[in-house]
Amino acid sequence: MAARRVVVGGGVLVVAVLAYWLGGGGGGRENAGERPGVTPTPSATPAVPDVFRKVGPSVVVVRAGKSFGTGVIAAEDGTVLTAHHVVKGSKNVDLTFADGTRAKAVVAAANPKRDVAVLKPAKLPEIVVPATLGGAVDVGAPVVAIGNPLGLTYSVSTGVVSGLDRTTGGTAEDGGLNGLIQFDASVNPGSSGGPLLDARGLVVGIVVSIADPGGDDAFAGIAFAVPIGVALGGDEGDGPPGDGPQI
Repeated sequence: MAARRVVVGGGVLVVAVLAYWLGGGGGGRENAGERPGVTPTPSATPAVPDVFRKVGPSVVVVRAGKSFGTGVIAAEDGTVLTAHHVVKGSKNVDLTFADGTRAKAVVAAANPKRDVAVLKPAKLPEIVVPATLGGAVDVGAPVVAIGNPLGLTYSVSTGVVSGLDRTTGGTAEDGGLNGLIQFDASVNPGSSGGPLLDARGLVVGIVVSIADPGGDDAFAGIAFAVPIGVALGGDEGDGPPGDGPQI
């Protein structure tokens, strides 16, 4: 089965993901002779529209030459995280923020071995809305992805975490990635670099690729994201050749 990074017209699509969180509490008794109190209702998680309203302003359209993808504002200074293959080899990176502000950007850092890149915009929106970064996710947890699949900007898709610690393509030397989150929210070319969100709207991963058994760059129900902790750390390097992982 092949996994490919999602590219529209030579561009890449990212996508984002939602993990489920439950809060709760237990009822109590003042003394053993009293009946137990009513157990409080578990804390409600935001609905998908609420997650979109919260995180949508942090999502960025990324254009780099013929490549087209997604990014997410990850810090108050306007730093944008995206997939490395979206901006790979391009000297001309253009960003469009959610409020319509357009800016040039430079690749401030890149980790091709993890397929992530950090962009520094030359200009920022009047109001910068960084996303809130999260942590680990569990298999079966709901996720939300926000991205620009097939050029349809600010598209939202939902699904669940299907697996953890997935590997595409074997080794980094042959174009593979490891330690990935597998999820089934729909992503397509143009979603690459977008955020994968948990149920609270926290960024838990950066969308990087899809499984592509038909070889037609179309979503087949399996997508992959780099965990946010990995995206923010790790060493830099030359990374794998080519434009996408293969499995």
